[in-house]
Amino acid sequence: MRPGRRQFAGGGRRRIQQLAAASIIAAGALQELPTLPSRADPTQTAQNEIRSALENWRSAFNEGDYRRVCDLFAPDLVANYQGEPARDYASLCQLLQTTLQDSQTVYDYSLKINEILVYGEVAIVRLVWALEINKADKSKEIIEESAIDMFRHQADGSWKIARYLAYPSSP
Repeated sequence: MRPGRRQFAGGGRRRIQQLAAASIIAAGALQELPTLPSRADPTQTAQNEIRSALENWRSAFNEGDYRRVCDLFAPDLVANYQGEPARDYASLCQLLQTTLQDSQTVYDYSLKINEILVYGEVAIVRLVWALEINKADKSKEIIEESAIDMFRHQADGSWKIARYLAYPSSP
């Protein structure tokens, strides 16, 4: 045996080289793995919570649940609908609750969310509401309303509409 050079019995040297190569490949592969976030993306979380809040409101309204129909709105709400006077939380809730207690009419809202933009504690939602109104005399009306809703993150962790602008969609 020469000094400085070892002989590995049974092809041991080749085996060591294979292990070293495999270790280098494994280390490289591990470096390429994506870093998993330690928590959910706050923008995506906010968007999901806002979608859920809108859907909960739609369900409450369509079920005629006048007790829950105001849950979507912040106490400092300013609501603007084209051609109507601005409403605050109390006046909008009164209107919604009175509307839902009309036993001669059935209302059914659907919605299409176009986008949700989140900016920290505030979010802007562009959407279209479609309201189907079925009256006891069998008359039917459908009103489409385009809207921009400004949500604000509340102290209790919920997202509520603080401002909205709505207007009838063009025919």
